[in-house]
Amino acid sequence: MHAIEIVDPFVFRLSIFVLAVFVGYFVVWSVTPALHTPLMSVTNAISSVIVVGALLAVGVALVGNDSGTVWARGFGFVALIFASVNIFGGFLVTQRMLAMYKKKQK
Repeated sequence: MHAIEIVDPFVFRLSIFVLAVFVGYFVVWSVTPALHTPLMSVTNAISSVIVVGALLAVGVALVGNDSGTVWARGFGFVALIFASVNIFGGFLVTQRMLAMYKKKQK
């Protein structure tokens, strides 16, 4: 019989993160310029999921009798701010890129 080795959860999650960074880098940099606007829309959708998770982390004290940890609420608030800025900036960039394709009125 072979002994089953248990992988440390931190190492497992770190390896997934590193793989995601490499895949994300190669996917984003290989996109043609015509597809940048749809790519921005997808990143805005991903950021909206982050906002939902951040709202849950910030509101952890409001659910039940749990006071929630200060760290979870603090990181949730920071994530909420960063994701909101990302969404707002993404929509501004997308709007500006789409305006480049409109015909100018004389």
